[in-house]
Amino acid sequence: MVDLNVDLHTTLWTVAESAAAAGVAPSTVHNWRFRGKLEIAGRDRRNRPLFRAIDVIRAEKGTRELARRVYVHQAA
Repeated sequence: MVDLNVDLHTTLWTVAESAAAAGVAPSTVHNWRFRGKLEIAGRDRRNRPLFRAIDVIRAEKGTRELARRVYVHQAA
């Protein structure tokens, strides 16, 4: 479990931590990156990408909002 009681603006997460925090698969985090919804904020000592926690939360929120469908009932 990822600790969300941290400074989300300065905390960096790995792909696995980002996925756990957002409740998605690691491949989804990679997709957000490749689609430009998430930028790499740094690299760990093994050169793996790190993401700012707030950016992960925003990417997840944006994805959820886009997935919602709104149907307007049209009167006959």
